[in-house]
Amino acid sequence: MLKRVTPDDTSGAMVRLGDVKTAAPFVSGLEYGAPARGVWNIVHIGMLIPGAHQIYVCAGNCLRGVVLTAAEMNAQSRFSTITIKENNVLDGDMETLLIEGVTDILHRLPKLPPAVLVFTSCIHHFMGCDLALCYRELRKRFPGVDFTDCYMNPIMRKSGLTPDQLMRRQLYSLLKPRAQDDGVNILGNCFPTDETSELVKIIRQTGRPLRDITVCKTYEDYQKMAASTLHIAYNPPARAGGEALSNRLGGTFLYLPLSHTAKTIRKNLRTLCEALGTSYDPSEDEARAEQALLHAKEMLGETEIAIDYTATPAPMSLARCLLEHGFRVTRIYADSIAADDQEAFCWLQEHAPDIELYATVQVKLRVLPRETEKPTLAIGQKAAYFTGTKHFVNIVEGGGMYGFDGLRRLAELMEEAYRTERDARDFIQQKGLGCDSCL
Repeated sequence: MLKRVTPDDTSGAMVRLGDVKTAAPFVSGLEYGAPARGVWNIVHIGMLIPGAHQIYVCAGNCLRGVVLTAAEMNAQSRFSTITIKENNVLDGDMETLLIEGVTDILHRLPKLPPAVLVFTSCIHHFMGCDLALCYRELRKRFPGVDFTDCYMNPIMRKSGLTPDQLMRRQLYSLLKPRAQDDGVNILGNCFPTDETSELVKIIRQTGRPLRDITVCKTYEDYQKMAASTLHIAYNPPARAGGEALSNRLGGTFLYLPLSHTAKTIRKNLRTLCEALGTSYDPSEDEARAEQALLHAKEMLGETEIAIDYTATPAPMSLARCLLEHGFRVTRIYADSIAADDQEAFCWLQEHAPDIELYATVQVKLRVLPRETEKPTLAIGQKAAYFTGTKHFVNIVEGGGMYGFDGLRRLAELMEEAYRTERDARDFIQQKGLGCDSCL
């Protein structure tokens, strides 16, 4: 039975941190999608492979979103679609449609791309489509093109690897074995890691080649990543991809999860130094971060702060860091508590149980008031949208910031956001923050 959603009822959509009992405190059901769209989706991520062409094979209704994404990021020339219709399902010619459709598309391109990412969908799995046969035939017809299987499959969202995790894994599936050197890969990010971060500085001081798909200009640049012998991921969705690449090509994989807690940052840096056979004293970086945070606190005073999970994969860790430096964190927008964030979450339950945890996809978020009574600074686009504030830090997935230097930069961005009023609507409507856009 349908129930009217009222704008003053937060039950089921908000819970005090002190009352949270599980890592998934909100009931899964009908979901709301906020118009804060800065996070990258599978189309944006696939475009990171230089020169690659994406082909989506699915029903017309499913194609709308990905087509609009490609159009918004001015990448129509690297994007094609094959529409599955009812007769394809009834006639059982799914394999033929995929093979002949991809073949026709490639013959019509001005020149063959070095790589093709073929995205299949739910219907292929429901119908038992022989995808292995399809890829064997395509590789036979186009021996000079590298094909890989990608997935636009929402039925995978709640079990196994999510579509985001699968995409970040397949992003490196085209790397071919080659003679290895002492290079270091940073994997699974949408943005280059800041050169000023301790992570990059430690790698640079060893003289080893540093490789990252976000800075690759050519397909050969991308292929050079196969030569590296140390693979690093700090974005949680990239962990499975880093493990898969290390198992396939060899080398050592390090998962150094993004954190805003000093203890974890120091631990990650020690682990990196041990793997590289070097040393690094982060005390000066930590002191600069402390100074920047104290300066920002002095400026913001008692301004309320709201954080969301799209700004950082570790919102609990960030909330703890800010609270320990005197900031007033009152809201966190996240649908669950990530495994890497559990320790910080437990600390918050003990020291700040009254922080309000809001779901971002719960349908009541569609009608709950978006104005705060007190001055508020948001960190992340969803937090900016749901609070209605004009003061917000516009980042997604950490924005390339890492370690103590990342804390310093974030403090500076918070000061900038506090000084500057902006209309969130002008910023959050763009898909894929940082991508080229026609909007």
